Amino acid sequence: MGIPAGAGRLLGSGRTADVYALGDRDGHDGLGDGSGGAWVLRRYRDGYGDAPAEAAVMEYVRGHGYPVPRVRAADARPRTDLVMERLYGPTVVEALAAGQLTAGEAGLALARLLRDLHAIPARRSTDPAVRVLHLDLHPENVLLTPAGPMVIDWANTDEGPPGHDWSMSAVIVAQVAVDDDPRAPLAEEMLSALLADCPDPALLTGPDGGLGWATGQRAANPTMSPREVELLGEAGELIRRLLD
Repeated sequence: MGIPAGAGRLLGSGRTADVYALGDRDGHDGLGDGSGGAWVLRRYRDGYGDAPAEAAVMEYVRGHGYPVPRVRAADARPRTDLVMERLYGPTVVEALAAGQLTAGEAGLALARLLRDLHAIPARRSTDPAVRVLHLDLHPENVLLTPAGPMVIDWANTDEGPPGHDWSMSAVIVAQVAVDDDPRAPLAEEMLSALLADCPDPALLTGPDGGLGWATGQRAANPTMSPREVELLGEAGELIRRLLD
């Protein structure tokens, strides 16, 4: 599968996808349709991802004012290809490393983004308790742009109880906090701020809470390393301790 005409350099690679430049700051988008603007191609590898489904959710939440990049023509491309607005700015992780915000501020930013997302009605379900979920909202998936924080990487999006989203974000941060990692103290501070701003601890640890679900999902995720899976039990214990 070739790169579309006008594609530029590889901007970055994650666990499941590569991102290529398709435009520049001067309004040359490289797509030949005259719409202008700077865009990127996110191409999933190894059959992963469903770009049209991801794009539909992104456009839906964007229509409700949620901060996501614009997307285009996902249904006209292979299901592995998502063309979206190019964003400029550091991730929350990069901003932390540069001293542009504190770990506490980062945790509060994640909490605010979760709260705002769960204020949006579900796109498909008519159950009032069901909401749109991101299910991978962590510091590397939030970019601090001149227009404010923007949430990227909606590959895991689904609909369900908000506790699943809160739990997944908490588990991802907690895995760093309990690891032998120089970032562990910052991750624990971020996690503390995230959990302190959760509207109800029962969303994670109550009878119908999502913490067990989230750790199970992470354990079954084929992109997790054995070490990351090994840390899940300790991560769950840290979350419960911070919520007590």
